[in-house]
Amino acid sequence: MMMQHKIKLRPDEVKGFVAAATKCLFDVDISYNSFIVDAKSIIGVLGLNFDQILTVTCNGYDSDFENYLQKFAVAC
Repeated sequence: MMMQHKIKLRPDEVKGFVAAATKCLFDVDISYNSFIVDAKSIIGVLGLNFDQILTVTCNGYDSDFENYLQKFAVAC
């Protein structure tokens, strides 16, 4: 089951975001345009453009992570 979420993330929120993604037992990617990184990589996530709306793609479902993402959600 693939789930996608549109979020806005600030650099000071990266550590918590990566920690939450790391707890997932499935792949989690974060992207904008054609730039895709592993959401479990702090270096990769820090390389993102935080002025962009980011897309989180989850290749599975974890209710705790879904709830965590809600605080970053943007309306599209």
